[in-house]
Amino acid sequence: MSSNGKASFGYRTVAPEEKTRLVGAVFSSVARRYDLMNDLMSGGMHRLWKDRFVAMVRPRPGERILDLAGGTGDIAFRLARAGAEVTVADINPDMLAVGRERARRRGLQGLDFAVANAEAMPFADASFDAVTIAFGIRNVTHIEAALADMRRVLKWGGRFFCLEFSTTEWPAFARAYDLYSMNIVPRIGRLVARDAESYRYLVESIRRFPTMAAFARMIEEAGFGRVSATPILGGAVAIHSGWKI
Repeated sequence: MSSNGKASFGYRTVAPEEKTRLVGAVFSSVARRYDLMNDLMSGGMHRLWKDRFVAMVRPRPGERILDLAGGTGDIAFRLARAGAEVTVADINPDMLAVGRERARRRGLQGLDFAVANAEAMPFADASFDAVTIAFGIRNVTHIEAALADMRRVLKWGGRFFCLEFSTTEWPAFARAYDLYSMNIVPRIGRLVARDAESYRYLVESIRRFPTMAAFARMIEEAGFGRVSATPILGGAVAIHSGWKI
C-alpha cells in the first residue's frame, strides 16, 4: 500500500517507484522455484486453497476471465479446465515465461499471456466476465488504483475474486504461524531458492497487508457491491469477492 507518497516494501518504507522495482526483482529471483517453494511453505495446502478459490469463482465455458499476477499459471490452468477463455497477466516477464512453459508442457490451449501492470492495464473497458488475483494484491504498489482498474475492465454484473494471506483470528495458531513464517520460511528460501531475503520480504508483506475487514472496505470504496470475505485457517488466508453492479 502507499500513503503520503510512500509505499511499504516489507517492513521498509520506500518511494512507490522503488517498491515496483524491488518487487520486480524479488519475483525475477524466485520465478523458477516459485511453485516448489509454495508447496514447501504451505505443506501443499496452497493447492487446496486455490481449488476452493476457483470453485467460488465458478468459471463457465466461454467466459472471458482475467487472472492478474497469474505468472506461473496455477489459477489460470484451473479456470481454463472449466472452459473459460483466460488471459494471464503479470507485471513480471520472468513469471510469465514460467507460466508459458508450464502451459506448453501440459498441452493447454486457449490461454493468452500478457505483461501488464494491474494499476493501468492495457485492456478495454468492460471486457471480462471475471477478474481474479491470487497472492498478488499485496505486492501491488497502489492497491486502490489496481482495484479501480479491475472494476473498469469488468463487464456490468462481472465479479472480482481475490485470494490473499491475511491475519488469523486464532490466537494460538497466530503465535505458531508468526514463529514459522519469520524464522523458517526465509531459511527454506535460502536452501531451495537460494534467496532468503526475497522470502523475508514476502513474509513481511503479509504482516503489512490490511486485515480482512479493512481490505473489504477498500474493495467497497473502489465501487464494488456485495463484497464479502471468506476466512481460511481463521483468516490466515482469505477469499474476498465483489461485484460490478
